[in-house]
Amino acid sequence: MADTSIPAPPLSESSALSSTSSSVAPAAGAPRRVTSSLSARLLILTIAFAMIAQVIIFVPSVAYFRLTYLNDKLATAHLVLTALDVAAEKAGEIDPLLRDNLLSQGRLLGMSVKRPGLHKRTFGPAIPERIPYVYDLRRATYSTLIVHALRTMLRRDTYAVMVIGPSPSNPAVLVEAVFDERPLRSEMWAYARRIFIISLSISFSTAMLVYASIQWLAVRPLRRLTASMTGFQNAPEDPRSVIRPSARNDEVGIAEQTLATMQQELRTALLQKERLAGVGTAVTKISHDLKNILATAMLESERLEALPDPEVKRLTAGMVRSVDRAVQLSASTLRFAKEGLPLVRKQTLHVAPLLADLKASIQPILKTSVIHIKGGTDTAFAGDLDLLHRAFENLLRNADEAGASLVELAAQEDGGYQTIHVTDNGPGLAPKARDNLFVPFAGSTRAGGFGLGLPIARELLRAQGGDVTLLATSSQGTCFVVRLPL
Repeated sequence: MADTSIPAPPLSESSALSSTSSSVAPAAGAPRRVTSSLSARLLILTIAFAMIAQVIIFVPSVAYFRLTYLNDKLATAHLVLTALDVAAEKAGEIDPLLRDNLLSQGRLLGMSVKRPGLHKRTFGPAIPERIPYVYDLRRATYSTLIVHALRTMLRRDTYAVMVIGPSPSNPAVLVEAVFDERPLRSEMWAYARRIFIISLSISFSTAMLVYASIQWLAVRPLRRLTASMTGFQNAPEDPRSVIRPSARNDEVGIAEQTLATMQQELRTALLQKERLAGVGTAVTKISHDLKNILATAMLESERLEALPDPEVKRLTAGMVRSVDRAVQLSASTLRFAKEGLPLVRKQTLHVAPLLADLKASIQPILKTSVIHIKGGTDTAFAGDLDLLHRAFENLLRNADEAGASLVELAAQEDGGYQTIHVTDNGPGLAPKARDNLFVPFAGSTRAGGFGLGLPIARELLRAQGGDVTLLATSSQGTCFVVRLPL
């Protein structure tokens, strides 16, 4: 019996593997050209994700396959020693030919066994002098199992390796087994090929099932929604372009019901708008002709009023006022109908100079109201100076025409907005006016008013990203809040 010492220090490798891994191998390269079809993208992504999942399983599977192989070598070495001990008890000594045959059948170059209470016994005259890799399964880690498994598959020059660990059949027995690594490498590659084929089949089958499910549950309804929206865009007046919701109760069914409701409401609004546009065109033409007729009546009324007869002057005074109001109504209607969306030219403005400029330019045209500025900071914001002048002129004129003697402008910051409170001491707004405050031709209860001031002011402010709202109104006065983004 030959006793051989085993060279080289042991490496670390864990003795247990879990079925999952947090290390993910790089996925296959994405195709250079991806079609714009949603279905094709879903199919490609499903296959890719399934392959990634298989790679996550594949790496620890290969490492576990190698660990099982190494434990089998340890078990084989322990079994060879047991067989040699039985033979030695009968023959009195170990037969070298039997030893070599058992080592050859176990594909071992040599082995050492350390049993409790006994000396270490080593067998293997074929053990090479230098063993480049020694793996100790007692002190290994999870990561080293994976790393060493991958290295084993990629190496090409290794012949003999050693594995150290407890015997699977008796953990109290420490076994060192030396063997040729090339059969292990071949079996690992064969195992990897089988796993790859199985993974590819599973990935493709899963992808097709998921693809078919997504097609049925999502893609087809999306195509139907898209076709309905496109058809409605091309012919909104056609009732057949309104989608008919399915009986589904999921998100797709809710989307179909919402789209159907929106299309129906939008179709109704478009039809109403088309009718109103026709009426507006007719009113515009009538107002234009009426304005010319009223202008002639105005001239004749002025001639009658210029007569020296006091009775004629008394009779024509009311007629002149009525004709004048009719001319103003026609002019306002024409101006409101012809004006489009305001053109906004924003610039950096400061609150205090703006309020001072508003007071200087609007105060002279007010009849009874006095403008008072309260506060006023040097806060900067972006706005269109001309549109702001027009908007505030409408607000201040309304207060003045309502009989207010004082209008206060107070500026302050509110979140991301610069607010300006326009407060007057007038008689307040009537309930009818509050209900139709920003509706053209409907929000005025004052004699001679047309109800265009507030709608125009809101339109000018909203074009700049701001707004105007009613804060409060009572018999002591009214307060509007103008909001402008900082």
